[in-house]
Amino acid sequence: MIEITDALAIARDQPETTYRALERLVDRTVGVRLFTLMEIDRDRDVARRSYTNMPDIYPVQGEKPLMRNRWFETVDGRHEIFVANTLEEIAEVFADHELIRSVGCESCLNLPIVIRGRLRGTLNCLHGAGHYTPDRVVAARSLKPAGALAFLMAETIRREGGANG
Repeated sequence: MIEITDALAIARDQPETTYRALERLVDRTVGVRLFTLMEIDRDRDVARRSYTNMPDIYPVQGEKPLMRNRWFETVDGRHEIFVANTLEEIAEVFADHELIRSVGCESCLNLPIVIRGRLRGTLNCLHGAGHYTPDRVVAARSLKPAGALAFLMAETIRREGGANG
């Protein structure tokens, strides 16, 4: 968490500096091959990608419609962590499951970031099949404060009219 607070204090290249620090923390905590941050846009009923460690495949600002399925009920409805540890489970809820497989991922953990009772977005962690064990799911809960700080940083920058530099 210290790395996140240090990243927040840096005035330049925000929110990227904070997002990269968050990715390193997530990797150390639960392991990640593909990592993205998705922000929820209620007005347009989409999730918009604000960070990715694979921009050639999953570009920043890419969008996915919010599908009313098991994932939505878990993450948006109950604010619980969603885990799928096989490609078949991923395919049940994500239309881009073949693209996910193409980058060597067959499991996912989506950590909802809830601020003041509202889902602001998700930390999306993807890895090889079966990676997100019960112990890793428990460990992922510790990432919620860092995720909330990252989303709040991005909101602050938008309110202030742009990135710091």
